[in-house]
Amino acid sequence: MYILVSPCILNEKLRAEGITTDADRMMWASAVARCRQFGIEMVPLPCPETLYLGISRNQGSFLDRLNTPEFAAILDHLEEDVQALITERHARPIAILGVNSSPTCGVTTTYYGNEKSAGPGVFLKRFSDIPMIDVRLFAKYHIYLAAPLFSEAQKIYNVHLAHLLSSQHYDVYLPQKFEDTTESRSKNREELIYRRNLSALKNSDIVVAVIDGSDVDSGTAWEMGYATALGKRVIAIRTDFRRYSDNELVNLMLEMEAEIVANSDGLSSLLL
Repeated sequence: MYILVSPCILNEKLRAEGITTDADRMMWASAVARCRQFGIEMVPLPCPETLYLGISRNQGSFLDRLNTPEFAAILDHLEEDVQALITERHARPIAILGVNSSPTCGVTTTYYGNEKSAGPGVFLKRFSDIPMIDVRLFAKYHIYLAAPLFSEAQKIYNVHLAHLLSSQHYDVYLPQKFEDTTESRSKNREELIYRRNLSALKNSDIVVAVIDGSDVDSGTAWEMGYATALGKRVIAIRTDFRRYSDNELVNLMLEMEAEIVANSDGLSSLLL
């Protein structure tokens, strides 16, 4: 199992001078950590810009410096090399990891001209049959699974979701793993449960919330609201066909900031 990677993610010296920030480095380190955790080999792509312009270069768009027959010939050659690499491995990569805004390795945005344009860079565009993801999105892989956990059926479903997310290379925090029963509760234990879950919630990148039921579990609702206040992505899964009202699946305040899906397939489709 491997992923093709824009080479500057592994070697920032391949980027144009002066554009790499500490936030970039943190994101790249997180992307590398995700691959290590799940045994994904990171195979660097060649860097067309470095081959054409050299390592020491200023930032620029495709039209500024790369719109030449010579650069097109480099792209043709490198595309053949990458296709040969895939053939030699007898397996397609799970994805290509790119860097948005890059004229060559952008995924959903690129500096084609003087302003950002939608779409992939000119190099990644040649591999449109392979799933692509921006490194900033790929680096956000810590999930907090917010859900009711008080019945056997609820716990089994939560484990199912956790396994599904783990199969897509997400690190999942499942609160029910931290044993919480009526018999074992004490004031001190309740404090430990709260602090542990709060820390995991703060350190998560994404919250996946189960919002089934005639009314959403109060703890889950609190966790969704807290995550929203922290600016985190919230994905809510509701398999329950009942509606809160004609215009609401659940309480309006929970719907407005969440991406809502109806089943496991819908959840998988939102996450690479």
